[in-house]
Amino acid sequence: MDENIIKLLQDDLPLSQHPYKSWAEVQGISEEEVVERINKMLKNGTVRRMGAVLRHQKAGYGVNAMVAWRVDALSADKVGAIMAACKEISHCYWREVLPSFNYPLFTMIHARSEKELQSIIDRIVKETEIYEYVVLKSIKELKKTSMRYY
Repeated sequence: MDENIIKLLQDDLPLSQHPYKSWAEVQGISEEEVVERINKMLKNGTVRRMGAVLRHQKAGYGVNAMVAWRVDALSADKVGAIMAACKEISHCYWREVLPSFNYPLFTMIHARSEKELQSIIDRIVKETEIYEYVVLKSIKELKKTSMRYY
């Protein structure tokens, strides 16, 4: 039974007020039991986490760019916290630099237009006083899939 629920968890939740109801009907159990089994699997570590994935293009955010920032290590935590707090940023992380690319702080910014993207970058520059950055635009999205266990 739990294996079947894990198979269902690997796909999108049904868009409804009671997303587990259809799963329960397929399994021949109550909706409450589906929720209890999921909670049990989360608690015992069989399922480590559940999370929502927003398909940003479908939500109207078609202009996406990785912006790499030249930030010194001493400022990284402070600047990173400011950037990570921006609602338009989905990822913010530090990477070791290469001699040919000295931009260790990366942010993934999602916007509705080129103008909005630049406005977000300008706001971040103003808030952080980090003026050196490189915009790396998404050319195409590679296939995104969740891990399949069953």
